[in-house]
Amino acid sequence: MSQMNENRHFMQCPSFKERMAESDQSKGITPPPFGKPAVGELIQLPAFDNVVTIPSYVDLLDIRRSRRAYSDTPMTGAQLAFILWSTQGIQNFRGDVSTFRTVPSGGARHPFETYITVKHVSGVAPGLYHYRPTEHIGEKYCTIERVGDLPSDEKISEMLAGQTWASKAPVVLFHTCIPYKAEWRYVSLAHRVMLIDLGHLGQNAMLSAAALGLGSCCMAAYDQKTCDAILGLNGIDEYTVYAISVGASKE
Repeated sequence: MSQMNENRHFMQCPSFKERMAESDQSKGITPPPFGKPAVGELIQLPAFDNVVTIPSYVDLLDIRRSRRAYSDTPMTGAQLAFILWSTQGIQNFRGDVSTFRTVPSGGARHPFETYITVKHVSGVAPGLYHYRPTEHIGEKYCTIERVGDLPSDEKISEMLAGQTWASKAPVVLFHTCIPYKAEWRYVSLAHRVMLIDLGHLGQNAMLSAAALGLGSCCMAAYDQKTCDAILGLNGIDEYTVYAISVGASKE
């Protein structure tokens, strides 16, 4: 019961003004960079101006469901670009402090990075990729960088806590967190805020998949050590926090 009470307190928001006064932002410390430096080959995906097939917002809300069975139909590069842009795309920025994106984030901190296992996307070789939203600020293009080989179906299933169905998806988005991006402003309160932000990101992903006529499923179940190891993260300064499968649905 004591553990449950601790978790309940974690969801609350005590002493907000007092804690903010302790932040690195309030001390005038330089904010962390918007994105990570490139390490792999950069690939620009096609423009996604005409990829939406279900434009009605009411219809999107009505058809949005978690879909766990995927067909062999590959996604297009434009569809992948739209999903990435709609969950992390940078529209504008305010100096070196914050970015404004397609999803809301507490304090406009946007502490997440997106890695993608590409299995079946036309025009994109199978592999492990990292989305780079800083390459196209304010533009409806997306750039990804290749950071590794595509993990096997067995490895993807292991990353996702044994959910074998997810390894069949053309694409799985692995969202990671660089906590200091939010801690710089919100100190220890940042972790509660970041979990709220993940919900915004996940909903955008699912509605965007539905707008493309695709299925998706958000997953909070994953193996922390396996994901962090395969994505090349140290588990402290950056670590996995969420996964979303996307593809043409059999359902």
